[in-house]
Amino acid sequence: MLKAQSHVGITVKDLDASVYFYRDLLGLEIGTEPSPVFDNEELGAAVGVPGASLRQVCLILGDTYLELLEYKTPPSQTSAPLLSHNIGASHIGFEVDEIFAVKAELEAKGIIFYSDVNIVDEGVLAGWRWVYFSDPDGYPLELIEYAYSRPEEDVKAGIANYLTHRPHFHH
Repeated sequence: MLKAQSHVGITVKDLDASVYFYRDLLGLEIGTEPSPVFDNEELGAAVGVPGASLRQVCLILGDTYLELLEYKTPPSQTSAPLLSHNIGASHIGFEVDEIFAVKAELEAKGIIFYSDVNIVDEGVLAGWRWVYFSDPDGYPLELIEYAYSRPEEDVKAGIANYLTHRPHFHH
C-alpha cells in the first residue's frame, strides 16, 4: 500500500519569488529545474482544474520534495491569511537543531514569526520546541526541534489506549 511520502505540493502566487524564499532564505536545495508552463487538456483533467496551466519546481526537503506550483490559468483564488483552523488547511514543519539559533538567523533575514518558541515539557508532545511563521503567500510554516523524546513504552501504551477507546467507524 502506501510506501513513503513522495512530496508535499503547495500553490504559490509567484514561483520565482517562492524559490527565492525557500532556497535563498530557508536553505532548501533545488531538486528539479523550474518547468516551462504546462498547458494541455490532460493536465486540467489530471489536477481536477479545467483549463489549468502551471509551472512547477521541486525543492529537496530531507528524503522528500517540496513541490511549488504556480497556476497561470485559471486565476488562483486567495483567502490570505491562510488560517490553520480551517478544514483543509495545512502547514509544513521543518525539523531543525538549535531552534533558537535558527529562529534568530531567519529573523535577521527579515522573517517574522507568530510568537516566541513554544516549549513543551509535559504530556504527549513533551520535548517539542516549535514556532510558526509564513511564506510570502501566507502559507503557514513551522520550525520544530525534538529536544528529547518520551520513553517508547509510554508512547506505545498511549497509542494502544487511543486505539482501544476511539470511536468506531464503519465503511
